[in-house]
Amino acid sequence: MANSHHHADDANAGHGSVKSYMIGFVLSIILTAIPFGLVMFPTISKVATLWIILIFAVVQVLVHLVYFLHLDRSAAQRSNVIAFAFAGLVIFLLVGLTVWIMFSIHTAMMAH
Repeated sequence: MANSHHHADDANAGHGSVKSYMIGFVLSIILTAIPFGLVMFPTISKVATLWIILIFAVVQVLVHLVYFLHLDRSAAQRSNVIAFAFAGLVIFLLVGLTVWIMFSIHTAMMAH
């Protein structure tokens, strides 16, 4: 029992309850089922469907961060939230600038 010196509260620190996991799971199912239904049974325009899928995807990422990864606004999680935000910014810049460069190269090549 090498880890027997840990308290029961320490073992559960930062972990959610069964209720919070179930809330996250149900929200994830709903946030997946609605866009899936819109694609399988198209009732609105393709552009509107695309925007709804994009919005639901962002909301689902936030649900996963809060309910499964336990990121919140508490002082204990502040460094994790900052690290996640920085990683998101770096990914956004890498993808965005790559697309911009590829579009610029494509435009320059088509001009000649």
